[in-house]
Amino acid sequence: STPVASPNHSPPRKAPRARGGTSLLAQGENMLWLTGGALAVCSVMIVGFLVLVLAQGTATFWPKPLVEVTLDDGRVLLGEVTRTERFTPTPETVAGWSEQARARFQNDAAERGGRATRRLVRTGNFELTGTHFEWIDDVAVVRESRPDWATLLERRAWGRFYGVPKEFRVDGNAVASTPSAAWREFRRHHDAVATRFERRYQLQKRDFGELHARAEGARLEAKEVEAKYGDQSPQHETALRMLEGEMRAIESQRRTLEEEVRLLDEENARYELVLQTTSGEDAAIPLADVVRAFPANQLSAASKLGVYGSRWGEFLSDDPREANSEGGVLPAIVGTVIMTLLMSIAVVPFGVLAALYLREYAKAGLAVSAVRIAINNMAGVPSIVFGVFGLGFFCYIIGGSIDQFLFAEKLPNPTYGRGGVLWASLTLALLTLPVVVVSTEEALAAVPRSMREGSYACGASKWQTIRRIVLPRAMPGIMTGFILAMARGAGEVAPLMLVGAVKLAPDLPIDGVAPYLHPDRSFMHLGFHIYDVGFQSQNSEAGKPMVFTTTLLLITIIAFLNIAAVWLRTRLRRRFVGGTF
Repeated sequence: STPVASPNHSPPRKAPRARGGTSLLAQGENMLWLTGGALAVCSVMIVGFLVLVLAQGTATFWPKPLVEVTLDDGRVLLGEVTRTERFTPTPETVAGWSEQARARFQNDAAERGGRATRRLVRTGNFELTGTHFEWIDDVAVVRESRPDWATLLERRAWGRFYGVPKEFRVDGNAVASTPSAAWREFRRHHDAVATRFERRYQLQKRDFGELHARAEGARLEAKEVEAKYGDQSPQHETALRMLEGEMRAIESQRRTLEEEVRLLDEENARYELVLQTTSGEDAAIPLADVVRAFPANQLSAASKLGVYGSRWGEFLSDDPREANSEGGVLPAIVGTVIMTLLMSIAVVPFGVLAALYLREYAKAGLAVSAVRIAINNMAGVPSIVFGVFGLGFFCYIIGGSIDQFLFAEKLPNPTYGRGGVLWASLTLALLTLPVVVVSTEEALAAVPRSMREGSYACGASKWQTIRRIVLPRAMPGIMTGFILAMARGAGEVAPLMLVGAVKLAPDLPIDGVAPYLHPDRSFMHLGFHIYDVGFQSQNSEAGKPMVFTTTLLLITIIAFLNIAAVWLRTRLRRRFVGGTF
């Protein structure tokens, strides 16, 4: 008979079926794709940034052809096409076009999706036109050509000039009246004119500067004697007589230099190149004002390469001009390297010593915990705060005290009581100190305890163990902190704007005059130069390519310094890797 289930008992449950596989979460495949994808995104961002900077920076100095454009309003423009873009014209823009331009736009509107094309042309000739660049709508172009004798002049002031050579004048008289003849005369005389101009520049910068320094030194010596002995003392009278004799000698040398400068100016003023612009105006350009000139549409590949190399040479070895939008960045290169090296010299010893005390000597407690918390918090403080601290503490307090004790005769003109490369280096040393301390502590903690115990067992003291065992094996980690600190410090800008970095510094922090390194001087910095050219320049469009070029140079300098530090770290690691156990 079939058993009947009791109403008080439930039917028996079936055993759970075993799953056929492991879940995706248990295998970790999702985390693998997530971490790998994050790495890929970061790599693409970094590579894309470097490719953009490299492409834009290396193409800045390549000579472009000169285009002559005739517009439907009758104007004729000559210049370099710097940028092309597509845009959707507004009704106001369309209303400003001529009837022919509107008709051309409407005919092509279907094919272009209602968008138009425009080009930014560097037209130069600022003293005649009042502008350096001009947008040109392609629908307004009637005719376009590349004249054979369209010539570009890069000048020391007023920016670039575009035109066709018409005459070459010597002493106001035309000695050549055709484009080819005028260009031959220009090439024949320009090198000699440039040499004389360079001589004049060196006289003003070096010789006149030395005379000024001598006069200032003699005046300060007399003022120091007056402060020490009184203005009625015999010593002060003797100092005044010596000052008068020194000033007479300086004035005599100054007149000699001024006469040489006058002769150089008179000789250079004899030569002029007359260019005719597209508006029909003639402009006489003194050869002394021309840095470089070439007929852009006649250049061969080798000639373009020569212009490209000449521009790079000027960029790396000359002073800036035209509000830093042209010329070179040598002062900024020197200032960046000197500041970075001084910062590294200041931050590494203090950071390593602090980490040694915290790791090897200090006992765990409230004070040590508070110091570690403070160090970690310092890493999150905005950099501008360090700049304000450096300005108040280093410049005003420390620098002002140094001026009171050592340079009282120069007051009220400060010597160290203002921004300078020394205070900028110390400010950035404070900014990067947490990086060095933390990395050094981690490197010290990574040294096996067995090495310490073995050293103690051999009779070494604690300091001998640290100096001979711990520090050498922690040196690669210390160098890692040094590399990170150097990379961050070299790229900081905000603190430097308060403690020493300036738009233009005619005197370098290091030169051939004793004491050779001048820590009180202001300096130029590549990072600040990028900010100034990109956002503070009157001619921002001309400065935009320089932003990418200077950025490329800054990245190259930081990479070079980092490669040198990584090479040293690798040598240290190879040296001590065999001693670990």
